[in-house]
Amino acid sequence: MWVRELAVSAPGKVILHGEHAVVLGKVALAVALDLRTFLRLRPGAEGRLSVCLPGVGVRRSWDTPRLRALRGRIAADFDESKSPSAEQLDALREFAGIAAGASAPESLATLAFLYMCLAISAKYGDVPSVDIVVWSELPTGAGLGSSAAYAVCLAAALLMVCGAISCPLQEGESTARWTEEELTLINSWAFRGEQVIHGNPSGVDNAVGTWGGALRYQAGKITPLKRVPTLRILLTNTKVPRSTKVLVAGVKEKILKFPAIMNPVLDSIDAISQECQSVLEAMPANPSPEHYPVLEEFFDINQHHLNVLGVGHPSLDRLCQVTALHSLHSKLTGAGGGGCGITLLPPDTSPLAVEAAKQDLCACGFECWETKIGAPGVTLHCCSSLSARVLHELAQS
Repeated sequence: MWVRELAVSAPGKVILHGEHAVVLGKVALAVALDLRTFLRLRPGAEGRLSVCLPGVGVRRSWDTPRLRALRGRIAADFDESKSPSAEQLDALREFAGIAAGASAPESLATLAFLYMCLAISAKYGDVPSVDIVVWSELPTGAGLGSSAAYAVCLAAALLMVCGAISCPLQEGESTARWTEEELTLINSWAFRGEQVIHGNPSGVDNAVGTWGGALRYQAGKITPLKRVPTLRILLTNTKVPRSTKVLVAGVKEKILKFPAIMNPVLDSIDAISQECQSVLEAMPANPSPEHYPVLEEFFDINQHHLNVLGVGHPSLDRLCQVTALHSLHSKLTGAGGGGCGITLLPPDTSPLAVEAAKQDLCACGFECWETKIGAPGVTLHCCSSLSARVLHELAQS
């Protein structure tokens, strides 16, 4: 029986450099975004497991004997080393009343919850009667790793209540983190959750959510950077919808058409990613203003390269123009074609300049957050240490 009330959080992610080039084997740098997903875990009614996801309108509860019976029927291949099978997912859809092929966020979130709950309990023992509420600061569908942050929180919470990993939070502590070995286990199960939602994810988003900081990704290999400063940014959502699949196909078509022109652009993006990694690892934990001009130049050069690749958009051009009026440097992050952009905020940037830039961006119809990159990965919290806003949102559910 689980007797404590605790919270787990995990960060979102942005791509700092390497968008699109990474698809062709180049280096990408992904960094943890300090907009987080929060999961509150508390003892529940005996014999029931409940989950509430207010962001996507999910409120479900199941009898644990029914879950145990379902697990017994489909658990033969449950393992963190194996992908979810079509047969398992079909059985879970039938159990939850989810139509075949349903791709709405509420359907995928419910399916991921059920899969992870049954798969983890099949290996480590029953999930006890608990109530789980998940609320996120991250917008969904914006390329910011919201589904991975959800999967990481779920993996950490379910593994902990089953006893597969420790509960590292000691009496009197506000936060705690798991050991490297436990983080590796959390990440492996979070990846399975991401597979339920996305089918064939790269694994970058859940790795960022697990370890935080920054990661280097190249040709399927994920390497956490050893030391990364926390940098202030503005994150701006242009709210312009885009298709990552269409944008990636457009880049490939342009490379096939003009290889002698486009391949050097990709090589330059790769060099920016690697040079940026060197700069970040050389910066102290609290960098001073002189470290920023090089990072700002990388933003400017890479944004031009991404426009050359054909993944820019008038909304992103406008974002860069608006922030440039306030002597700030921006670039798109993710697939491009709309979506989100990031703006670097050096430590000597005045609060008035930041506020003026935010107002001008919002006047364009954009959504804007002042936040940080290089944030910590999955974290266990004493609930009383959470901010008033987070506590309010979790309590509303």
